[in-house]
Amino acid sequence: MTIAKTHTGGFTIGFRRMGSEWQKDTGALIDWAIANGFGAIDIANNAVSDLKKIKAAGLEVGSVDLLGWGGYLEMLAPEKSRRAAAVAEAARNIEASTAAGGKNFFALMLPLQAELPRKENFGYMIESYSALGPVLERTGGRLVVEGWPGPGALCCTPETYRALFRELPSKHFGVNYDPSHLIRMGIDPLRFLNEIAGRVFHVHGKDTALYSEHLYEFGHEQPPTFAEPPAFGAMAWRYTIPGHGQGRWIETFRILKSAGYEGCVSVELEDANFNGSEAGEKRGLILSREFLAGC
Repeated sequence: MTIAKTHTGGFTIGFRRMGSEWQKDTGALIDWAIANGFGAIDIANNAVSDLKKIKAAGLEVGSVDLLGWGGYLEMLAPEKSRRAAAVAEAARNIEASTAAGGKNFFALMLPLQAELPRKENFGYMIESYSALGPVLERTGGRLVVEGWPGPGALCCTPETYRALFRELPSKHFGVNYDPSHLIRMGIDPLRFLNEIAGRVFHVHGKDTALYSEHLYEFGHEQPPTFAEPPAFGAMAWRYTIPGHGQGRWIETFRILKSAGYEGCVSVELEDANFNGSEAGEKRGLILSREFLAGC
């Protein structure tokens, strides 16, 4: 099957490997991806052996996680010794992964202790990631920061992305652009993209649906007392596959093309209508591929 690409920009369409049982066999996952027209796989938990297999099969590796999820937190720990140890491990990971063909290193800026003052945690973040600058520049690796607004997240809004790039001006630090998080937060995703398009090194194909009636009923600040929120969402919003939410994908790809973006678009499947079964998840990925190919 021909590798699917977006109509606007001609960007290769791939997906982010998640934790479902059917995705655990790397060889079988590669075969399924090729048979269904996907040209890239993101490695959710970085394993150099998997990276090599994906590259050897002729597929792109959209991104690899910098470290296991706990590693992100360790790099933002209050204790200097813990941060230093995490930075050293991350540097070794970058060396090994770039040697195997990896380039984009996915990260979330989540502090170990979210209850500390945000400016304090921000300082720990800058110290740790500044120390990774030399290895990124030496190996050609790039850090791609996703703006998931998780507990204490330090880089998910225009204000905090600007601050990050003021402190880390190297072009080896960039953005994993995921409009779903911006839509969820009420931030105009296209205005943000126009502002930072030159820093976008990777893109997630994920969308967000908004529910105005639920926003009136429940607001944003408190969980519901009696109602049950959907999976992958809250009462007033939920993540969806591309095309089932508010995202304007043709304009997104037009902006990326104008900015010279050369990466892929990886579907990150988090949608209550599809997640939870092998058949449902495969259908969600295929529907996402079909929609993005038409944009």
